[in-house]
Amino acid sequence: MILSIVGIMVGMIEGSRRSQSGIGADLIVRPPNATFLTGVSGAPIPAKVADIIARLPHVAVASPAIQQISVQSAVETIWGIDYHSFNALKPFVFLSGGPFEGPDDVLVDDVFARSRPGYKVGDMITILNHKFRICGIVEHGKGGRKYLPIKTLGGLIGSENNASLIFVKSDDPKNEGLIEQEIHAQPGMADYQIQTLAETLSQMTPAHLPAFNTSLNVVIGIATIVGFIVIFQAMYTAVLERTREIGILKSLGASRIYVVNLVLRETALLAIVGIALGIAMTFLLKAFMNQRFPTLLFPVTPRWLITAILIAFCGALVGATYPALKAASKDPIEALAYE
Repeated sequence: MILSIVGIMVGMIEGSRRSQSGIGADLIVRPPNATFLTGVSGAPIPAKVADIIARLPHVAVASPAIQQISVQSAVETIWGIDYHSFNALKPFVFLSGGPFEGPDDVLVDDVFARSRPGYKVGDMITILNHKFRICGIVEHGKGGRKYLPIKTLGGLIGSENNASLIFVKSDDPKNEGLIEQEIHAQPGMADYQIQTLAETLSQMTPAHLPAFNTSLNVVIGIATIVGFIVIFQAMYTAVLERTREIGILKSLGASRIYVVNLVLRETALLAIVGIALGIAMTFLLKAFMNQRFPTLLFPVTPRWLITAILIAFCGALVGATYPALKAASKDPIEALAYE
């Protein structure tokens, strides 16, 4: 349970982080009070602001984009892009097809194209209750899975001619500080947020996401409590069912420590078998998720693997402690008379 939930939750963050690292921009410009979370800030920037930024002395490319979260078929971020400027940041690598030919065209990456039932150029897909034709399939790693013309996506969400953010490529990375000063010097843009791509990526971690670690700790806590209760009930029942056997052992001279050790060793064996099965099932789920939802990463890191094993094993031993002590405290005469 721990490995599966962590894999899914962390995978969503890591997938977004990896994909945005390949956009090719040096700076990201956002409006005041916007969050760095993808797709939750709307599209409040007039797209023409990108033209103003593009004319600044040290700016090579300024590309407006919209990021819109969709939860229709799956949780995903739909990208609206101005193809020519976005492609100028770092050119798309086309595996088939080509750029937009009309407002109802969509570019998809190869990961989405491989997802069930499999897609090819010319296929129709539904995005935000609108039909689009796949005009091209590109290599993954340039921000999103699905790219629409920015005006089309803006029209669908009621923000035509607007953008969520603007990607900026400098003429020289050394001039990033100068570009920031030049943007803030423009009328009405003094409070705009400007970050380097590296700074943005550094924020896309569990520690920077609201309530992420709290949610994760709650899940781990529930898993630990469930494991504790299951082991407690199993071993308590086992002790009751073996009352006579425990009485025989104690009548033959078995010490309290011996009886406690006996129960805890059985618990440890059950825990080890359970952990092995849990890990095997996690990797089976990972294989299924990779096949069924290839757009979603499912990392199983050594750190979380070790953490989950320790939590499961320690929880099992703690859950068996009371039944073990109860078994050790049984009176041999009463235990032998137990029916």
